[in-house]
Amino acid sequence: MIIIMRPNTSEMDIENVVNTLKSLGLGVHISKGVEKTIIGIIGDKRVLEEVPLDLMPGVEKLVPVVESYKLASKAFHPEPSIIDVNGVKIGGAELVLMAGPCSVENREQIIETAIAVKKSGAKFLRGGTFKPRTSPYSFQGLEEEGLKLLKEAKEITGLLIISEITSEKTLEIAYKYVDMVQIGARNSQNFQLLKEVGRSKKPVLYKRGPSMTIEEWLNATEYIMSEGNENVVLCERGIRTFETATRYTMDISAISVIKSLSHLPIIVDPSHATGKSQYVQSLSKAAVAAGADGLIIEVHPNPMRALSDASQQITPFEFDNLCSDIYKIAPIVGRDFKYNQNHSQL
Repeated sequence: MIIIMRPNTSEMDIENVVNTLKSLGLGVHISKGVEKTIIGIIGDKRVLEEVPLDLMPGVEKLVPVVESYKLASKAFHPEPSIIDVNGVKIGGAELVLMAGPCSVENREQIIETAIAVKKSGAKFLRGGTFKPRTSPYSFQGLEEEGLKLLKEAKEITGLLIISEITSEKTLEIAYKYVDMVQIGARNSQNFQLLKEVGRSKKPVLYKRGPSMTIEEWLNATEYIMSEGNENVVLCERGIRTFETATRYTMDISAISVIKSLSHLPIIVDPSHATGKSQYVQSLSKAAVAAGADGLIIEVHPNPMRALSDASQQITPFEFDNLCSDIYKIAPIVGRDFKYNQNHSQL
């Protein structure tokens, strides 16, 4: 349930409603708009049966929320959220690009990639250091040593760092190095890990699981947000269908659906969605046109020699061409993208 307060309601009236709800053991989420304040109620609503909230000063009306997810719902927070990650805002007017290799392999590889993607307009450097792989014999990542290399790349380029965590232990290690943690598809319903990320307060990129419905995805997001971390960015990365031409099927409609149901920003990962580098550029542009707030793309200096997911990574040259195209598309859909046309040296 949400309580809609009257326009220009006093702070005292709002505080009285909030204190009443808290005295009943309920959680409260306040969203202040330009004219109205909305108070979201979290918890067992049966305690309100004998409480005439609608008669309290400043209350305009009570509105039930039918969705099982609350904090992620647009009903609780009508205005789109903008997630500020150390000065980079995701969900605002500017498109935010995250780029880098599937795995951090060595210093030369990650530094070269970071410099290249920064020149083209990326704001984040992505790179896997803890790699959950299908086979236990596949490359598992450099772990903390890889995080140290990402940190060095950040010091050289100024790019923010995002990297996947796979457990509470890896969250504790990564916390010291990254600006934003990533919850990958394999852990999308690891609810204990989602809770820990919620308690950490570190901004999080939360990827949709390959078999999750959008409702399940948003419900799982509540595990993060209910622990106090509202700095969540959603990521569509493809779902399982009967189609085998691509690794997964990129659900481009998810962008529009999320925008209608939730206030959280959404970005798209075309690399994992397709699994094939030749489709990354076209689907990236389609995602921007559909309203995505950004992209996360796998870029490697020499994809053929990559230690993981070689077939889906594009080269820095291809990434630069994509950024040039996005620079032209962005204004058409009312967005801004800062492409470095001059490619000046850092």
